Formats: sequence, C-alpha cells, structure tokens
Amino acid sequence: MRFSAFSSRTAWDVRETRLARALRERRERGEPLIDLTASNLTQCGFRYDEAGILAALGDQRAMRYDPDPRGMRSAREAVCGYYTERGPKVTPEQVFLTTSTSEAYSWVFRLLCDAGDEVLIAQPSYPLFDFLAQLDDVRLAPYPLIYDYGWQIDLDGLRQRITPRTKAIAVVHPNNPTGHWTRERAELEGICAEHGLALVVDEVFLDFGMDSCAESELFGGGQSFATGEHPCLTFVLSGISKIAALPQMKAAWICVFGPERERHETLERLEVVADTFLSMNAPVQCALPVWLRSAESMQRQIRARTARNLRALDEVLTGHPAITRLKVEAGWYAVLRVPAIHRGMPTEGVSEIPDLGSDEELAVRLVADCGVSVHPGYFFGFGGDGWLVVSLLGPEGEFRRGVEEICGIFAAAL
Repeated sequence: MRFSAFSSRTAWDVRETRLARALRERRERGEPLIDLTASNLTQCGFRYDEAGILAALGDQRAMRYDPDPRGMRSAREAVCGYYTERGPKVTPEQVFLTTSTSEAYSWVFRLLCDAGDEVLIAQPSYPLFDFLAQLDDVRLAPYPLIYDYGWQIDLDGLRQRITPRTKAIAVVHPNNPTGHWTRERAELEGICAEHGLALVVDEVFLDFGMDSCAESELFGGGQSFATGEHPCLTFVLSGISKIAALPQMKAAWICVFGPERERHETLERLEVVADTFLSMNAPVQCALPVWLRSAESMQRQIRARTARNLRALDEVLTGHPAITRLKVEAGWYAVLRVPAIHRGMPTEGVSEIPDLGSDEELAVRLVADCGVSVHPGYFFGFGGDGWLVVSLLGPEGEFRRGVEEICGIFAAAL
C-alpha cells in the first residue's frame, strides 16, 4: 500500500520550474552567472567584523540554563534599546524573542487564528507568507497595492476583502519588493479598531531607507509602528537577519502594543506559546546586545551599495525608454516595468517577436542566453506580465553589466 500519512498542509508542487532548471543547468556547465536576485548578505562582499561577531558567542552566561518564555531580559532590553534610538519607548515586558521573523509570524497566526481563519496581506509582496500560512492552517487574502507615482494601499479594495473570518491585517513596512513606506497607518488602525482586527507589521527593512536618493523626499515615512498610540492590537516584528546583516544567527522578536485590556490578554496567551517552544538558544541571546550595537556599520555599507547600484540602474536605463524603474524608497530591490511582448503578438514596427513572452520566459532567456538571473514578477504576485525585480545588493560592476544585458534584450527586439 502506498504511504498516505502526509498532511495536506505540505502537498506542495515541488517540481522544478523552467527557471530553476535553466539556472541549474547553467551552473552545472560551469558558465558564469550574474545574480541580480542576490539577497544573502553574507555572500555579497560586505565587510564583517568576524572576530567581534564570533567572540560575542563566547559569553559564559550561556552555560547556565535559565529559561524565560519571553527570552533573556538582557536580550530583550537590547531590543528595547534598538527602538529607543529610533524614538519609540518599548519595555522588556512587551518583547518576545524568536529564532526568526518566520517563527514570529507563526506564533502570531496561532495566537489569533483558528483553522480556516484569514489574514489580509498586501499583493505584491514576499511569497514566503503563503507557506507560513498554509503550515498554520491560515488562509491569506490578498489586498491590492496600486502604483500611481508611487505605491499605495487600495483601502477600498482592502475593506472589501474583510469577512467574518478575517482576524488580522499584515503590513510589511517598508514593503518587499516594492520598497515603499506604509503611509496609511491611521487608516489601517481605524479599520482594525472598527472590525476588531489585529495589525501585524513586519519592519525588517526599516533601517534601509533610500535617504541618499533625491526621490525619497519623506524619510520620515520610515518611522516605526512602535511609535505613538495604538488604538488596535498591534504586533511589530523584526530581527537581525536584516538589521545586523546576520541571517545565519537566527534572532528576531515580536513587540506587542495596543489597548491595555487586549494587550494584557495577548501577553498572557503569547507567553504560553513561547513557553511551549522555548526556541532561541542561550549563546545567541547573550550575543544579541553586541550584535545590535554593531549593526549600524553593516547598515551603512548596505545603504551605500544599494544607493550606488540604484544610480547605476538609472544611468543605464536612460538610454532605454522602453524599460521603466518604479519609485523605490527603501529596502534593496528595484521593480522594472518592461514591455510584455508575447509570441505572435504584433508590435509597432515589428511583425513578430518570437523570443519574448511571459515574465518567466524572459527570465529563462536571460539566464540561458545572457547569464543573468532576475526575479520574474509573478514570484512576488505582480499581476500579468511585464514585471521584473532585481536586487540592488550585488557588486557594483557586476550589477551594471547585468542591467546592460537586460536592456540589450529589449534593444535587439524593439
């Protein structure tokens, strides 16, 4: 008899995509590849204080096991210090340590949702949410982001998606990959208060505003949701994967805000969840204050790199009006609007363009013919074709060459 005990939660289609196959085959042939999807900070050529980072793991306090469901107080105080430097006042009692923001999402989903309940999430956004929600038996309901000289939430579209099973609205601030600040905080809080919903805010990219770019006229858009009053139950999530460029060290947190009654019950319930897992290890908790204090040096490097690559992108695109770079205010991705030309589709001045098709087909061609890897728009939930997403983290010379290859595809076709 065929084994049949797998959960339906894990019934994913794990077949290799055409794009994954093209990438694998190119690497197997030993051919060069310019990776414009790079997001692993530890492999992008940044300078780490390796000795200091590793020395922090040698704290003798880690030899004593003294479990606290919320995490060591010294580590939580370090998180509070991170916010104090940015304005908000957060107390250690409001903070729960987790191994990752993924785990933080899972704890919040389990706290708020029964099986089949819904969480509203922006689209386009990062695709990891789909897997997290499915593993927790939560249904994600996308609400639309619209682009009109900048990204914004379609608040009417969001309201229309609220049902009796909706438990929370999730926001990434700034959003990934669109790189825009969420300026609709008051409206979101009002909607949550009106409908009895929680607000879940992911701020892992908070420190990466494009303040050196002329177009980011409102750097104040980068204010944390931990600031100010909280008329609805609010969870602010973040961690050192982005803040300190240490994704391998696995340290994140949840900060809880809101009206006193709801906040008190939330803290009690979330403590039971945390006590059930006790997930973060002692060496990392002991090291967290050191890593947070040294985060700014890494952030400066990353912001400088992304700003230079953004300028290079704009310089290359100047001679290619068919490709538009959408406004970006923060983070480390850029969204490109490119011509969506399908097989057999008549195009002005061109009878047929046989090689350009869907975003996936274009991404496959860029890998196979040009040795350039990009994200097709559907990966992040962009509707229709004509969207590419590129990372601004790669080495500058290599990044420019990759963008030139992308432009070359369209220059030849159009």
